[in-house]
Amino acid sequence: MKRAAVLGSPIEHSLSPVLHRAAYEELGLDDWSYDRFEIDEAALPGFVAELGPEWAGLSLTMPLKRAIIPLLDGISDTAASVEAVNTVVRTEDGRLTGDNTDIPGLIAALRERGVEKVASAAVLGAGATASSALAALSRICSGEVTAYVRSRARADEMRQWGERLGVAVRTADWADAAAAFEAPLVIATTPAGATDALAAAVPEHPGTLFDVLYDPWPTELAAAWSERGGNLLGGLDLLVHQAVLQVEQMTGRPGPLAAMRAAGQRALDSRTAHS
Repeated sequence: MKRAAVLGSPIEHSLSPVLHRAAYEELGLDDWSYDRFEIDEAALPGFVAELGPEWAGLSLTMPLKRAIIPLLDGISDTAASVEAVNTVVRTEDGRLTGDNTDIPGLIAALRERGVEKVASAAVLGAGATASSALAALSRICSGEVTAYVRSRARADEMRQWGERLGVAVRTADWADAAAAFEAPLVIATTPAGATDALAAAVPEHPGTLFDVLYDPWPTELAAAWSERGGNLLGGLDLLVHQAVLQVEQMTGRPGPLAAMRAAGQRALDSRTAHS
């Protein structure tokens, strides 16, 4: 029996078990299981120390993406670039190695929708997901990225991430966030409700919006974007693409994108029906 799981706090909302179990079923991995555990930063070292050889890997969500790093034998350059690990894999020799599949997952999701290169971009917000967005943009954006933030401290953080990741970052005040929609690609990394007031400012012919939320969905901004015919991606796109990469790393088999997306969509539809 091979085991994997997602760890975090809170964790009950996580769709990772749905996605990974769908992958195992599609791949015929009957002897694999995927669970979820409510684990905070204080409990993480003890959990990792007890991992036996049956464990193939872990998915990490907040608040563990940075806390896991000192407990590992090594991390990838991608994970190091944003100081965040969302994937742990046990190698054949028993070492625990960390990676970040959010960044290549974001790029893969955009590529699937026809967005491979952009001349400029805008990022709404400045949290942990925003740094991953900048890391992805360092690979696909040839020009300037404008980050719309609420405080000077956040602005400083985003400029520092830009310097570290090799991205030309200009910061602007959140009050001017509607100007973001002039960019061909907008990545919204803010919590639920934060962009609702911007929905009325969506232009007649918008470009691409990647709103990383998936519950609730659509956000008011996403709905307005879709109504005006813009190219729209949501949090499920990111979640599925990063999970596809996790499945491949943990099992050695390509993650079945279609089956995983269908399972995730069914789970979200069920939540909406019961809310």
